[in-house]
Amino acid sequence: MTASPTAAERTATVVVIGAGQAGLSAAFHLAQRGFVSALDSAAAMDAGGRGSGAGQPSPGTFVVLDAETGPGGAWRHRWESLRMSTVNGIFDLPGFPKPPIDGAEASRDAVPRYFAAFETAMGPPVLRPVTVSAVRRAGDDPDGDLLVDSSAGVWRTRAVINATGTWTSPVLPHYPGQDTFLGTQLHTRDYVSSAATAGRRVAVVGGGISAVQLLEEISRDATTFWYTRREPVFWEGDFRPEVEGRETIAKVTAAVEAGDPSASVVSYTGLGWLPYAVAARERGALERRPMFTRIEPHGVREADGTFTPVDVILWATGFTPALAHLDPLALRNSRGGIAMRGTQVAAEPRIHLIGFGPSQSTVGANRAGRDAVRALMRYLSER
Repeated sequence: MTASPTAAERTATVVVIGAGQAGLSAAFHLAQRGFVSALDSAAAMDAGGRGSGAGQPSPGTFVVLDAETGPGGAWRHRWESLRMSTVNGIFDLPGFPKPPIDGAEASRDAVPRYFAAFETAMGPPVLRPVTVSAVRRAGDDPDGDLLVDSSAGVWRTRAVINATGTWTSPVLPHYPGQDTFLGTQLHTRDYVSSAATAGRRVAVVGGGISAVQLLEEISRDATTFWYTRREPVFWEGDFRPEVEGRETIAKVTAAVEAGDPSASVVSYTGLGWLPYAVAARERGALERRPMFTRIEPHGVREADGTFTPVDVILWATGFTPALAHLDPLALRNSRGGIAMRGTQVAAEPRIHLIGFGPSQSTVGANRAGRDAVRALMRYLSER
């Protein structure tokens, strides 16, 4: 449901931040465990000690704060040509199988429609559009409350499940002379379609899946130049989820448990020879250049000192977890990472990060929502 925000302080036993795949999974499992809506005053009173409508005591209340204006999370903003046939699979939301998928449909339409149907059927207490500016401790007690500062006022809570993904935190490299460039600079999150680059000279920067997908599309009607810091690694043959997928998850899990800064999935898996990569190679667009050394008003200075004129620089340089609102909690270590134990922040058990680290995939996000709720039940029962 959607409700109008107010400025007054409100309470919820658990605050979920974000209503993408991970956040909706957490909401489903909270409801399954008996948590009731913090947006419903009668339900909140029941959770305060009078029992739920079914005559059973409720473990508490919860709310989902989502910054979007409607369902769909980051899928609402994918570029127009990203079709369901080319995305890396959408796993069913819990308890709600997805309908038959038309591979030719834009993902920015199909996935939000599916998420909206889930919200209609399951009725999670989603409040939107609400932006969260900070999560802070209400006092010095390590088992005390947390305060969530948002555009819907301050929420006092016992625990936070953070599911904010990465879309709002793009990686934007800085190169000498960047401010002097007279052409257009875009990040992946700004890209809509190749109409804006048709007939132009475009530098595509990045070695990930999105970079290759956009390079293939743009090169159909523009002159492209592909730049990466390192030589991309393409694996041959089929990707076997039961083998390579499990190995990748194990590596990412070990990294986050050690508190290492998050890295892209491609850094672990490499790139596959999927149809868009093959098409780019056949078109001659998949010819990688070393990173340029500086940006000049009308182009870039190559590593060998030559000059290449370009009209557009597309920074397909990825994203980092959108966690700036958690900075008041000082969760990061000296390396910039956050040590984790499952979905739980090792140094702050009241905070769970889902859709983070090994749970960035849609199936991983589903499982992380379930695991976070299970761990929170143990934490709350012990206190």
